[in-house]
Amino acid sequence: MSLSMYQASVPVFRHHITALSKILAKAEDHANARKLDHSALIQCRLYPDMFPLARQVQIASDTAKSAAARLAGVEVPSWEDHEATFAQLKERCEKTDKYLATFTPRQIDGSEEREVVLKMRDGQMTFTGQQYLLTFAIPNFYFHITTAYALLRQCGVEIGKRDFLGA
Repeated sequence: MSLSMYQASVPVFRHHITALSKILAKAEDHANARKLDHSALIQCRLYPDMFPLARQVQIASDTAKSAAARLAGVEVPSWEDHEATFAQLKERCEKTDKYLATFTPRQIDGSEEREVVLKMRDGQMTFTGQQYLLTFAIPNFYFHITTAYALLRQCGVEIGKRDFLGA
């Protein structure tokens, strides 16, 4: 049996955006238990020129919702990036999951050859749907989720591989 574009995208994004929300809940509990300023975790960075935790979550969310929309051939919704608390970051993950849940296999399956054009600051990138999903969207999604995980682990949040995998 072959793997469909829908199976390789929407359920994967939903599973891991939900795992990220649970990791954020553990981070909030960690900060509360130690009486830490939440913004210290939300604004932490691995290195000064990297995005902080809040932006990592926003980009993971944007990547998932944008991938589903582009593969389905619908307009990508624009969401304001205003999250500054754990509650808002978890809400962003939940909003992403709810949006992803609106897609059906019928909308996304067959998008392997659909042209996907990304407008970048320095030009544009053109992919087939399958190239976009496998070489851009999924790796980008995992990059930002992994970075969010690493930031929180670096800050002492007691999370592990099972949390990352959403077990």
